[in-house]
Amino acid sequence: MVHVVKSTVLNAPIEAVWDVLRDFNGHDVWHPAVADSTIERGQPSDRIGCVRRFHLEDGSELRELLLTLSDADFAFSYCLLDTPVPLLNYVAHVRLAPVTDGDMTFWHWESRFDTPAGRARELHDMVAENIYQGGFDAIRAHMGLEDA
Repeated sequence: MVHVVKSTVLNAPIEAVWDVLRDFNGHDVWHPAVADSTIERGQPSDRIGCVRRFHLEDGSELRELLLTLSDADFAFSYCLLDTPVPLLNYVAHVRLAPVTDGDMTFWHWESRFDTPAGRARELHDMVAENIYQGGFDAIRAHMGLEDA
């Protein structure tokens, strides 16, 4: 099983970062890989069990299920239901924590998944850099943040 862990510190208060990230259907606004997104069956984007269907810039379609969402813990988890990339049994967790020295936010993003034989390193690096690091950089740009 592949385990990807990435984290960063954002120069913004946790509430401001959470306002952006807690919208399970809002990643098309800030993540450069996501072209469009919708929640199936018209459900709210913060309802546990809702499914977001989205397209990447290359036209690929993915579906993800919201597993947990906690405003108290500034955290959510989700899993992949359908994807053209062989990230099998993919489950991810996003967690924010306050950095009180400067009113900043610690962002932890991790996932575990299986891959076809021989593709673990390739798919680990793709998730770590294109999705997670790309997301960190995109949030900074979206929120107009300087490096912490």
